[in-house]
Amino acid sequence: MNDFTTGRIGRPLISFAIPIILGNFFMQTYNIVNSAVVGSYLGKEALAAVGAAYPVIFLLMSLVIGISSGGTVLVSHYIGARDSVNLRKSIDTTYFFIIASGLLITVLGILLTPIIYRIVHLPADVFPGAVAYLRVYLISTVFSFGFNGTSALLRGMGDSRTPLFFLIGSNILNLALSLFFICVMHWGLVSSAWASVISQVCACSSLLIYLRAKRSHAAIRFRGWKWSSDIFAKMIKIGLPTGVQQSVVSLGQMALLSIVNGFGTVMVAAYSSMMRIDAIAIMPAMNFSQALSTFTGQNIGAGKMDRVSKAFRFTIKINIVISLVISLIFILFGKDIMSLFTTDPEVIAEGYRYLLICGPFYFLFSAMFSFTGLFRGAGDTVPTMLISLLSLWIFRIPTAYFFSHLWGSIGVWISIPVGWLFGLIFSIIYHRCGKWRTKKIATAPVEIVNHPAAQIDI
Repeated sequence: MNDFTTGRIGRPLISFAIPIILGNFFMQTYNIVNSAVVGSYLGKEALAAVGAAYPVIFLLMSLVIGISSGGTVLVSHYIGARDSVNLRKSIDTTYFFIIASGLLITVLGILLTPIIYRIVHLPADVFPGAVAYLRVYLISTVFSFGFNGTSALLRGMGDSRTPLFFLIGSNILNLALSLFFICVMHWGLVSSAWASVISQVCACSSLLIYLRAKRSHAAIRFRGWKWSSDIFAKMIKIGLPTGVQQSVVSLGQMALLSIVNGFGTVMVAAYSSMMRIDAIAIMPAMNFSQALSTFTGQNIGAGKMDRVSKAFRFTIKINIVISLVISLIFILFGKDIMSLFTTDPEVIAEGYRYLLICGPFYFLFSAMFSFTGLFRGAGDTVPTMLISLLSLWIFRIPTAYFFSHLWGSIGVWISIPVGWLFGLIFSIIYHRCGKWRTKKIATAPVEIVNHPAAQIDI
């Protein structure tokens, strides 16, 4: 466990964020290679089908992921406050919730998949493959929730390294199976979804077995496993706004996908590729934001607001610098990057157009998400929900709809940095109000605040 309540600020944040970045890098590398294999071997229709699945997956899972993040915030606060009793309750309750909700999402997702795709007017040549792919993929929901929930709990406790090794192993297995199923066995698009199911089952099971063998506090326990209504109420209070925010974002992605679908398969395939590239571009900002959330939670729990402010300033600076470097790379080598996904010149041209329009503005997203990490770490999640609602549904979607009628695909792509800009503006305004500073979930004993070297056995 990392104790962020004492010592230096910049180096611990970076060392904590690096394993998260590496883990997500391997995951996004798998997504890129998998999309490249699907696009090259199975065609642009299959590539579009895979791309169409991800907004739906995000839609079905976002509310649960958001509520679960409330458990992570609680864990970080109780770590800072040295409250081992409520720490155990938070872990137990989080596990109970993610297992029950995972089973529910699996059933609902399999039933609703065709309906959702009809609502967004998915092109007819993409529809059958997308439905078949997503229905198989959703079988892994419980295990996906289990792995990601356990990883989040570990990060809340200050451990970002343990999940990294299991995530790397999972993605290597996933990629190997996808290549074998598609390139060697020629089993088609759905086999790629089965590769994801198998890898998720292996990742979740092996991580939980490892934690039980190590007798980690983050391990799931079956004897003495207790549900706490009080803890769950706190999880809901903190996590529900984040869940609603994620749902709002996912619905916005679905609305944007619906607009994109109106331009045909080429546009959908380009959009599918760009989601993978975007995920790489915004990954450092999101991961440093996660690190900042844990840092903020522990230090607010310990009553050390000065360290929170210093960590926030450090995070926003490093996020902006990294995003500018990524923007430059994507602008200079955009066509080469797009050619990794497909040989179709129309898809490559459309994807490169996206990079030229959105690439220079990744710094807006990076700065905005730094604020998001600060607010979430403080347990003040309602403002981030409202900011997402305003920037997405008042600015991005209307802009995409209006300008797409004037300028076609260019109008859709312009709407994305517009949403980032207004999200950043609203975040700055709320930060200056200072209300996030008043949130208090756990209170550190006086002796802990006065003697920061004091530890609890975690």
